[in-house]
Amino acid sequence: MTVFYCARCGTALTGDLVALPVVPDVDDSDHGRDKKTGQARSTVLRGHYAIDPDPWGAPFVAAAAPRRPARSAGRELLRTGAGATVSAGWRDSVVVHPDDALPRLEPFTLGDNWLGCCGPTGARGPNLACVCGSRLATWAADCLGPNELHLDPVRVYAWPQDGSVEGP
Repeated sequence: MTVFYCARCGTALTGDLVALPVVPDVDDSDHGRDKKTGQARSTVLRGHYAIDPDPWGAPFVAAAAPRRPARSAGRELLRTGAGATVSAGWRDSVVVHPDDALPRLEPFTLGDNWLGCCGPTGARGPNLACVCGSRLATWAADCLGPNELHLDPVRVYAWPQDGSVEGP
């Protein structure tokens, strides 16, 4: 079991979480979608976390070749007018169930980083902060995209229950 903390102030951002070997695949993003909110089911089960080795989220850069989805469409971020771009965002981000971290994080709205008709798209960069103000997480939960919360691997650290320090 592992707890994630803010690297700036040491505040616990999650409770005890169990590591998953990989980020779960999302075959059908509409399966299990909440009919009232429109939000997809979370990619990661409650009480668990996974490390995403691929770049995720903002910024996006021009693609060198025509864009082919590297992942299932269920994890793609909604970006209007995106064209042929790919993520140049965080690698090795910590993906957690939103309910495992949201009670401890505060919305950080700057410009349009919270846009979405039913929730944040996550496509405009970090939109959640620790109580100390450190912008360290991006939540994507709009009705047309995934429901994932990514912790910045540079702004958080993990502390396993056995006491050994591990990076995300």
